[in-house]
Amino acid sequence: MPKVLIPTPLRQFTAKQDSVTVPGATVGEVLAALTTEYPDLRKQIFNDEGKLRSFVNVYLNDEDIRYLGKDATPAADADTLSLVPSIAGGAHGERPGGKH
Repeated sequence: MPKVLIPTPLRQFTAKQDSVTVPGATVGEVLAALTTEYPDLRKQIFNDEGKLRSFVNVYLNDEDIRYLGKDATPAADADTLSLVPSIAGGAHGERPGGKH
């Protein structure tokens, strides 16, 4: 079964596990199995229409699925999926070197 790496902010929804293995032949099937096993995770990674949230990036073996087959990308037992929430922000004010 493919392994899914769970980022720290989402581990509260997977009983604090940093990775889980779930069945699936495609990325979409793996994510569906993941959110079936951990239902509280569903609203964190999918929107109300069931689409992957825009700020959640999914990588299959370090390849962004947006540039592969998206949720139809094949997933094998030896594959690793990484969920990577986008983090917005940046410091305002002082820049390195003390200049604005």
